[in-house]
Amino acid sequence: MAETWLILGASSSLARAIAREAASRGHDLLLAGRDQADLERSAADLRHRFGVRAQALPFDALDTASHAGFVQDVVERATGPLTVVVAFAVMTPQDLAEREPDTALAMIAAGYAGAVSILLRLIPHFERARAGRVVVIGSVAGDRGRRSNYVYGSVKAGLATFTEGLRARLYWSGVPVTLIKPGFLDTAMTWPMKAGPLMADPASAARSIVTAAEKGRQTAYVPFVWWGIMQVIRLIPGRIMQRLSF
Repeated sequence: MAETWLILGASSSLARAIAREAASRGHDLLLAGRDQADLERSAADLRHRFGVRAQALPFDALDTASHAGFVQDVVERATGPLTVVVAFAVMTPQDLAEREPDTALAMIAAGYAGAVSILLRLIPHFERARAGRVVVIGSVAGDRGRRSNYVYGSVKAGLATFTEGLRARLYWSGVPVTLIKPGFLDTAMTWPMKAGPLMADPASAARSIVTAAEKGRQTAYVPFVWWGIMQVIRLIPGRIMQRLSF
């Protein structure tokens, strides 16, 4: 059965790739974000390439007062079971976050509070429909607090805990909640980093993400090699971890 995939933060490289992958599997799309002109172009391309319904919607994670009305609009537009993909985030460099705490707070407000706001408002819909799914894009950065990105990591750690609780809340409604933990992806967010064997492209990541969502997996590391890497990092004792600079 065709689903309607709501992509929140649909202008990022990864979100675009997820939208294309979902459309290639016959799902309709609602592309939500702040750059309406860009989203309209993306929606037109998806309609042309895959023959699916694709619409662009204005969405601002920070404008929480608008989220209730946004959810109502989404529910009315959905043509099938609703899959919600939380793909928006801001990654402020750690040194900037430390120099300018207000910048750090803005990152937290967008990446965590904004996600919590929209997902809480979607709970009544999922409990009524008893169908659909939720996909939250987290990060391996949330698995341990590291000196190089602990503010961003705390956003993703909080989001992971929230996602686990949301999964329990929606379990009896038959709505799976999948947490995706990407490693390094070749996107604008990581452009200063040199490409290496652990750097994945958005298209391959999107295939893994959509497959994990359709299978109803609880957690998926993307690429999967990061599962093993993070198993090792989680075992590092705190007294050693605090001395590391990575």
